[in-house]
Parts: sequence; C-alpha cells; structure tokens
Amino acid sequence: MVCGGFICTKNALSALNVVYVMVSLLLIGVAAWGKWFGLVSSISVVAAVIGVGVFLLLVAFVGLCGALKHQQVLLFFYMMILFVVFVLQFSISCACLALNTDQQNQLLEVGWNKSEVTREDVEKTLDCCGFSSVNQTGSCPARCFATPQSCNSCSQILQQYAGDVLRFVGGIGLFFSFTEILGVWLTHKYRNLKDPRSNPGAFL
Repeated sequence: MVCGGFICTKNALSALNVVYVMVSLLLIGVAAWGKWFGLVSSISVVAAVIGVGVFLLLVAFVGLCGALKHQQVLLFFYMMILFVVFVLQFSISCACLALNTDQQNQLLEVGWNKSEVTREDVEKTLDCCGFSSVNQTGSCPARCFATPQSCNSCSQILQQYAGDVLRFVGGIGLFFSFTEILGVWLTHKYRNLKDPRSNPGAFL
C-alpha cells in the first residue's frame, strides 16, 4: 500500500499522538518527582509544568480518538488547537533564541523578584545569595552564607547557564513546533481521505 493512503496516514497521525502522550506523561512525572524529592519547592512551577502536561495529554487524546475513529469534528478541533499551539510555541522558541545577554539578565531579574519561594530554591541549589549583590545583614538558605564573604551573587552563576538553557529550550521548542505543524498537515490530509471501510461512494 502506498504510504500516502488512508491506513498509512492514520498510522502516522496515531503514532504522533502516542509520542505526545509519552511526552505529556514525562512532564507530569518529572514535575511530581521534583516536588516529591524536594528538588522544587515552588508550587506554582510544579503546577505550571503539570498543567502543560495535562493540556498536552488532553490534546493528544482528542487527536488519537479522532485518528482511530476518523471523527471529523474531533479532527477539526484537534487541527485548530494544534495550529494555535504551533504559533505560540514557535514564537516563544524564536524569542528564546534571539535574546541577548542584557535581555537575559533583565528576564532573570524579573523572575527573581516575582517569587520568593523560587528565589530561595535558586539560592539553596546554586549556593549563592542575592541577585546582583550579597546582603550580609539579611537571610539566605545557601550553605555559603555561614561566611557571607565567600558567597557569590546568583546573577553571576545564572548568567553562566542562562544562554545554554535558553538555547536548549528554544531548540526543543522549535523541534516540537515542527512536529505540531506536521500534525496539522497530517490531520488536514486525513480528514479529506475516504475511509475504505465505509461506503466507497461516501466522502468523509
């Protein structure tokens, strides 16, 4: 059978959604594991990652059901949702890759000032105190704060990794955005194919 036929397109679309299911379960599992073992204490960060995982799981479930049953309505909504996600993810990925050092530092400072829990997580994990300078009269959960003179500001450490992390996130985002546009194309193609199990004269 030619791979452009109904069965091959159905299998390709189903396989793509199985991958999405695995990725969504991985996101949920990693977030739960990080919270369980105390690696991340910020509820908002854990909730955001789990929320993304659950959303991706629901989208994949809609796509999988639509592919297996050749349901026009499910496939249409799946295609529209996937296209919107593609536009958002592609834009964010390009922004991550385009940020320069000054913009990265500004973004880090905004995130630093936004959540005290996240700030404490960073200080404890990276063994640093303060964003741009160490406040020796304040408090800090880092080990180095026993002798504040030995502590570095967190911005110095974060800037060493920010570029690599943003490039990694941007690259992964771009990769998955192209799988999403592939899913949109496969769904559009699949919706306009005749189901060989139905009436040969019916166009689904």
